[in-house]
Amino acid sequence: MIDVVILSMVAGFLALIYAAYLAMRVIKASSGNDKMREISGAIQEGANAFLMRQYKTLVPVVVILTAVIAYGINTNTAIAFLAGVIASAIAGYIGMQVSVRSNVRVAEAAKDGLAKALSLSFGGGAVTGMALVGLGLIGVTGFYVYFAGNLASIIGFGFGASLISLFARVGGGIYTKAADVGADLVGKVEKGIPEDDPRNPAVIADNVGDNVGDCAGMAADVFESFVVTVIAAMLLGVGAAAVGTGGGAPGGAAAGGANNLFVQIPLAIAAIGVISTIIGSLFVSVGKNGKIMSAFYKGLLASSIVMLAGSYFYLSGVGPEGLSLFAPVIMGVVVTVLLFLVTEYYTGTEYKPVRDVANAATTGAGTNLISGLAVGMEATVVPVLLIIAAIIISFKAAGLFGVALAAASMLSLSGIVIAIDAYGPITDNAGGIAEMSGLPEKVRKITDALDAVGNTTKATTKGYAIGGAALGALALFVAFSQEVHITTINLLSTPVVIGLFIGALLPFIFSSLLMLAVGRAAFGIVEEVRRQFREIKGLMEGKGRPDYAKCVDISASMALSQLALPGALAVLVPLLVGFLFGAAALGGLLAGVIASGLMLAIMMTTSGAAWDNAKKYIEQGNYGGKGSDAHKAAVVGDTVGDPLKDTAGPALNALIKVVNTVSLVFGAIIVAKSLNLV
Repeated sequence: MIDVVILSMVAGFLALIYAAYLAMRVIKASSGNDKMREISGAIQEGANAFLMRQYKTLVPVVVILTAVIAYGINTNTAIAFLAGVIASAIAGYIGMQVSVRSNVRVAEAAKDGLAKALSLSFGGGAVTGMALVGLGLIGVTGFYVYFAGNLASIIGFGFGASLISLFARVGGGIYTKAADVGADLVGKVEKGIPEDDPRNPAVIADNVGDNVGDCAGMAADVFESFVVTVIAAMLLGVGAAAVGTGGGAPGGAAAGGANNLFVQIPLAIAAIGVISTIIGSLFVSVGKNGKIMSAFYKGLLASSIVMLAGSYFYLSGVGPEGLSLFAPVIMGVVVTVLLFLVTEYYTGTEYKPVRDVANAATTGAGTNLISGLAVGMEATVVPVLLIIAAIIISFKAAGLFGVALAAASMLSLSGIVIAIDAYGPITDNAGGIAEMSGLPEKVRKITDALDAVGNTTKATTKGYAIGGAALGALALFVAFSQEVHITTINLLSTPVVIGLFIGALLPFIFSSLLMLAVGRAAFGIVEEVRRQFREIKGLMEGKGRPDYAKCVDISASMALSQLALPGALAVLVPLLVGFLFGAAALGGLLAGVIASGLMLAIMMTTSGAAWDNAKKYIEQGNYGGKGSDAHKAAVVGDTVGDPLKDTAGPALNALIKVVNTVSLVFGAIIVAKSLNLV
């Protein structure tokens, strides 16, 4: 029998070593000419300044919560919480540092052709993916050993990761979309200049935003999903051991587990997944057909096959019950691949939905918006059916523990998925640097091709993150029910109905706050860009120099000023509902937020990506191309979709998980101290 702790630690360190190797490979590549390095340096400086300001803003919040957890629960949970915060922050920081250094090198590599540029951009993205899973696996395994299998304290690690994920998604999302919307509305719509035009004062802020939102934000998001899903599956492993693979018997999160085989199985599956992603990443290469997305699918499929083979080998050695757990593992992998395919269909420029949205732009912005919204709503159907199918098959195979194991299997592929995602902001920045530094048209053609696929990969990985959030949150929900000794949720109970409606409402009010924040910040950017075009002599003619730093500062200040209320909602609302109305009401809230948040997140991210790629499709020369009426209408659609797909939609993943983890952490206190007012 394989020693799971050794396997997990080895897999974690292998991932970090591989990440270091990839980072060195990127840094050694040529960074181009002085002009390219100057632009890249400005992006790097802005991204670092924002991330450091964001982390400093969060320090008081983290200190207060650490003290509350230490006093109200125990010191071990507080230590784990603080470690989760630090590990999540490091994961985002590492990814962003490599991303802002990869962009200029990818632009330079594009001079030598598509294959070299793709290899370098994917390698830069893979640093984020490998660092994320390596830190997550080492953290969970280390605390499992340190606490001698006491899972109640390990939950704090997941809560810390969730908190940073929420703020990274909110802060980074507001920043990136405020800059993007502001740059587009004045640059493209009012002035008619191209994207990434150096005359646009918001262009550097826009490129900075790609890194702090799509790279650091997504890294923190999926790090948290990876960690909390594995922990939730380990918690349910306690019940599975008590009643066989049927799982789910109430026993509480603290019910031992140091030598429990079922507790260790999710850890083993996660470790196998991490090793599989390292192997799978070696298969990513563009073939003779030049299809970039096909290169990524080769890596994803290779990782999936190795993952399934390794899991089968491991589970077959577990004992008679081991192979019954293979079906949930299969479901996790299958759902991952199918979510990629479904999201690509709804957001790719070569497929009907996006082309329909582009066609709708020929009759104006109104019809373009209607079509995009309809696509987003329709796109909820297949992912939800996939998740339902995974739940049914996994439950029949191994009960509630099987459902949690399917989620752990799905998130075990986080390394390759985030590598594909983080490739997006790298290539987006590479295109911007190529445009601003005046590189030849053949270089821009390659970076445009990479960037167009990057839009699709960012959309597909958001679909994966949302699906993983739903399955992971379901496992957390079951773990919460065990912690507070709830066996049923009675929809005829008044407290449950109260909680259900509040939970369903929460994603909407949360999204509203983020959308309004983007709108306010974008307003400030628009006014500043207009002022600079008005007051800086020769700016439009390319003779004056824009004040890029001013737009960077406005985006950063506005984003950080909007962090408090969304974060407070995520942490305080479940606690208030629990302490005022009881554990059953809180159970209703969790059910509401999972169901409502899943649908809303899929709809928003898909609509936004469809509008974005409809604009790209028109810019390729269809329906009149750039500057046409259809293009102007599509830019409006893209502008509306930006905060949907890159701010509010992705942040709902973090909201769902924070609400569930905070409920689990404080579950025992809620049972003891609730006022039960209804």
